[in-house]
Amino acid sequence: MKPTNFIILYDGVCGLCNRFVRLILRLDKRGVFRFASLQSQFAACILQRFGINPLQLDTVYLVMNYESANEQLIARDRALIVILRQLGGIWRICATISRLLPQRFRQWLYNRIARNRYRIFGKYESCPLPDDKTRSKFLDLPA
Repeated sequence: MKPTNFIILYDGVCGLCNRFVRLILRLDKRGVFRFASLQSQFAACILQRFGINPLQLDTVYLVMNYESANEQLIARDRALIVILRQLGGIWRICATISRLLPQRFRQWLYNRIARNRYRIFGKYESCPLPDDKTRSKFLDLPA
């Protein structure tokens, strides 16, 4: 598999996470993001490589420099800030403003939303499938 710049690992049954992925698909003009649900074997392999329990589905992860010597995995609010920065435009400004907030506050806010995401945004029975136009951006699906 060809290395990609950024891989977002997200909760595939979470309504909020799926909306976020659709937003990124629409805004990612440079095409730098790829996706995999946390429920997939693909994500489990990556998380295990970093010593993370793949059954923990309460966060979003961003893999940078996939399968290279300097591969990195960042999570939660830090991952969201990098994603926003990469989208550019107004989103880069949002990322900069977010970084100015105290880290403890960002973590508290992220954890609060993560704990209540199913109740507020809903939950799917299974991971929704992308349309044919965006299918190639999902690394955990058959081609």
